[in-house]
Amino acid sequence: MEHHNVHDPPPHSGGSQPGGVMNTHGPPPPQAQQLPPQMFTTAAQLLDLTDKKLLLVLRDGRKLIGILRSWDQFANLVLQSTIERVFATITNPKDPHPRGVYADKSHGIFLIRGENVLLLGEIDLDKDDDPPVGYEKAEFGLVEKLANEQKAAEKARETKRIKKLATLGFEGENMGEILL
Repeated sequence: MEHHNVHDPPPHSGGSQPGGVMNTHGPPPPQAQQLPPQMFTTAAQLLDLTDKKLLLVLRDGRKLIGILRSWDQFANLVLQSTIERVFATITNPKDPHPRGVYADKSHGIFLIRGENVLLLGEIDLDKDDDPPVGYEKAEFGLVEKLANEQKAAEKARETKRIKKLATLGFEGENMGEILL
């Protein structure tokens, strides 16, 4: 199938110009390239993922697993049988290698605003029941407590780092706050 655009010369019958002379003015004009179907990044790409189990990472760091049931032109998503998976590490002073733990919390039907989705991927159902590599399942309360402590420690480190950079003359995105 040929793809023509408005800049192409009009077609001639038999591959020759009027009067029976062959076109010897160089190669034919380049054809417009078409992207393969997997290259589209619009909400329409979600059509292939409808009714499949997905893992979503949200902008706030939450990880959700659920079955995509519906979506709209803004990539707002409706997940069914949604669980939130929380990860943390347990450090032991006697063991130099921290141990990874995770836990799941059921949410049921979950509506996600499209702009909050950072990453989306289909889950391989053959490996779905396997624990994440390097992690073992633990009680949700324990994992949530550890994860919150680790987030707070990371936030404190980041605040300290920003303050140190400010003393050196660097101004980050959060440094230009207006004081009233």
